[in-house]
Amino acid sequence: MNKDRLRQIWVTVAEILCVYGTLVGVGVLGSSVESSSDGALSADATLLAPGGTAFSIWSVIYFGLFAYTVWQWLPGNTTSPRARATGWLAGISMLLNAAWILVTQQGWIWVSVGVIAALVITLGIIMRRLTALPPQGWLDRVIVDGTFGAYLGWVSVATCANIAAAGVASGWSLGDGADDWLAVAVLAAAAGVGVMLAYTIGGRFAVAAAMAWGLSWIAIARLFDEPASSIVGIAAIIAVAVVVVVSGLRGADPGRVAVATA
Repeated sequence: MNKDRLRQIWVTVAEILCVYGTLVGVGVLGSSVESSSDGALSADATLLAPGGTAFSIWSVIYFGLFAYTVWQWLPGNTTSPRARATGWLAGISMLLNAAWILVTQQGWIWVSVGVIAALVITLGIIMRRLTALPPQGWLDRVIVDGTFGAYLGWVSVATCANIAAAGVASGWSLGDGADDWLAVAVLAAAAGVGVMLAYTIGGRFAVAAAMAWGLSWIAIARLFDEPASSIVGIAAIIAVAVVVVVSGLRGADPGRVAVATA
C-alpha cells in the first residue's frame, strides 16, 4: 500500500472519529458541550463566551471536513500536492477536535485548553501550506481553503473563550470592572491574531468571516445577555472591524507567502 492510499485511509478514519466526537458533543452519545465541565463552557459562563447561536458554525465546518474527506478520494486528487501537503495534518485536526470534546466531558478544562491550542497550531500550518500551493479550480478553493479557513478562524476565537472558561472555572477573578478590562485585553489579542493571519496567509475571506462571526456573537451576548458588559461588547465590535478591514486590505497573496516560506 503506497503513502497516498495510507493518507487517504488516515483522513477517513479520523473523520469517522471526529463524527463520533461530534455526536458526543451535541448530547447524542454524552453530555452536550454546554453542560459539560460543570457548565464552564456554556454561553453565559464568562465574559468571552459567544452567544449560543455562534456555535452553529460547527455545522458548516463539519460538513466541510466531510466534503474534504470525499475530495481527497477523488482520482484526480490522490496524488495532488495539496492533498499530500494537508492530509496528515487534516486528520490530526479532526482527532484533536474529537479529543477536545472528550476531555471536556471528563471536566478536564485546562487539558482542553492545551488541546485547542494544538488544534490552532495545526490549522495554522495547514493554511500556510495551502497558501503556498494555490487552488486548482473553484471546488478546490471552496472545499479545502474554505473549510480549513473557517475552521482556523472560528477556533482562534474559541480558544480565547476556552481560556476564559478555564480561568473562571478555577476561580480566577480580578474583581468587578477589572475582569471586564481583562476580557478587553484578550479581545485585542484575538484581533491581533486576525491581523497576523492576514499578513502571513493573506486576507482570506473564510478566516476573517469565521473570526468576525465568533467575535460578533461575543458582542451580542455581552450587550444583550448575561453576563452583561457594554465595555466588552464594544471591544468585540471593534475587534470585528479590525479583523475584517485588515483582511480586506491585505487580500490573498499566495505568491508572496510562497516566497516567504521557501
